[in-house]
This record gives sequence, C-alpha cells and structure tokens, in this order.
Amino acid sequence: MTRIRRGYIARRRRTKIRLFASSFRGAHSRLTRTITQQKIRALVSAHRDRDRQKRDFRRLWITRINAVIRDTKLSYSYSRFIHNLYERQLLLNRKILAQIAISNRDCLYMISNEIIK
Repeated sequence: MTRIRRGYIARRRRTKIRLFASSFRGAHSRLTRTITQQKIRALVSAHRDRDRQKRDFRRLWITRINAVIRDTKLSYSYSRFIHNLYERQLLLNRKILAQIAISNRDCLYMISNEIIK
C-alpha cells in the first residue's frame, strides 16, 4: 500500500494554537494537548479579570474621592457627597471626580461647597 499524505487542516489548527502559546514556559508551549488546556485556562482568566478590573478601578476611584473629601474641614463623607451630587443632578462620574481629586483638589473643594449650599 502506498502512503497516504494527511491534509493540512489539522496542522494549520495546531500551528495557530502554538502561535497563541509561544510565550508560555516549558511544555505549555511545546505539547499540543497541554497547549490547548493552557489556552482555555488563559482565555477564562482573561474573561474573568476583565470584569474584576472594572470593579477594582471603581474601588480605587471611590477611595481617592473619599480621601480628598475627608481632608476638608467639614465632616463630610463620600456617600453624602455622591448623594448630594445626584440631588443637584450634576453628571460627573467617579472616574472624572477621581481625576479632579488628584490633579486639582481646590476644584473638588469648590464642587463640594457648591453642593452643600
């Protein structure tokens, strides 16, 4: 019997997976079965951590705003500040408020004083 040459589709699929795992260490970048396992694991982690990153940044912004707000002479908390923002219908999200708190504290003090009045 003559030798049958296999097609290129499976090889193309494996090389695509190997390109994904080329930066992994050890067998995770050499053996096809472990490469596929590590690829699944990496994609699951990436998907999970995209949501976690949003959560972590929101926590960071809240912490920064709270730290600057509590520095004022008034006994003023973050929750009261946000509540008053919503009452006054000021459309400033936490990311912008945190940037203002870092770069220009006086501006945030002015905003909080206007809200209190």
